[in-house]
Amino acid sequence: MPHPSSPLPPALVGATFQTGTAEQHGVTAKRLRSRDLDARIHGVRAPAGATEHLVGRCRAFAARLSPEVFFSHSTAARLLGAPLPFRLERITHVHVTVEAPTRAPHARGIYGHSRRMAPGDVIDVSGLRVSAPERVWCEMAGVLDIPDLVAVTDYLIHHRRPLTTTTALAERLAFGDRISRSRRLTAALELSDDRAESRPESRLRVACVWAGLPWPSVNHEIVDTETGRGYRLDLAWPELKFAIEYQGDGHRTRAQWRRDMSRRERLRIAGWTILELNSDDLRDHAALIGLIRSGLASR
Repeated sequence: MPHPSSPLPPALVGATFQTGTAEQHGVTAKRLRSRDLDARIHGVRAPAGATEHLVGRCRAFAARLSPEVFFSHSTAARLLGAPLPFRLERITHVHVTVEAPTRAPHARGIYGHSRRMAPGDVIDVSGLRVSAPERVWCEMAGVLDIPDLVAVTDYLIHHRRPLTTTTALAERLAFGDRISRSRRLTAALELSDDRAESRPESRLRVACVWAGLPWPSVNHEIVDTETGRGYRLDLAWPELKFAIEYQGDGHRTRAQWRRDMSRRERLRIAGWTILELNSDDLRDHAALIGLIRSGLASR
C-alpha cells in the first residue's frame, strides 16, 4: 500500500466518501490505494482505521447504500449503547433494513432485511439512520432470551437517561409486524425495572423472580445514620436487611477494593448481610439460587 502521493481535496479530508465522488474531484486510483485511507468497504474510502469501529463501519456502508436504508437489529442496539451478549458485540457485519416491499439490500459485510415500518421507527444517531429504541426492542426479541431482553428493556427505560418509556414500548408491540415476538416482549416488559444499571444485575433479578423469591428492590438506597453517607445496593430485601452486590471487572482496582471493604464494614455494622457475587457465580443457576435462598432464610 503506497504512501500518500498528494493531499486530498479539502472536501474529502477526514471524510467518508465514495470512490466515484473522489474521482470527480480528480483523485487518482493510486491515491485511493494510499495507506491513509481505509478501503475495507468496497467502493468507499474513509480515514485509516475508521471501519475498525462500529460507527465508522456504519458510516462507510451508509455512503454506498440508498438513503432509505437504516441500521437495525443488534447493530442499532449497539449504536444506542444497549447491553448485549459478547456473541453479538463481536459481530463485524452490520444489520440494515429497508421498508417492505422494497427488496432487502445485499452486499458483503451486511445482513439485509425488508420489513414493515411504524411511524417513528427511524431516528438519527450520530448522523446515521437507526432503528428507534422501540423498534430495536422488538427486533432484539428474535435473538435474545428473556433475561437479556429484560436487560435491554431496563437500559432503554432507565430513570436517569430514558431512551423510551414502557408505554411507548407497549404501543410499538401493539402495532404488530414480523419483527415482534409478543409473548417474549410482554414477559420482558413485565419483568423490567427502570433502576437496573447493568446486564448482570438484570439477569440476576430475573433469576430471583423466576425462582419464586420475593421481588428485590433494585439499586436500593440507604443512608448511614452516623455518617450521613448514602449507599446503593444492587438488589436488596430491605425488610430482611439482606442484599446482593454484583462485582464486575471494574471492582478489581486497589482503590475500588479499599472503598468496597470500608462500605461492607459500615453496612455490616448497620445490620446488613451482603452477598457478593461475580461472573463465575452466574454460571451455575441452581447453585446461585440455592445460595440466595439460604441467605434470605437466614435473615
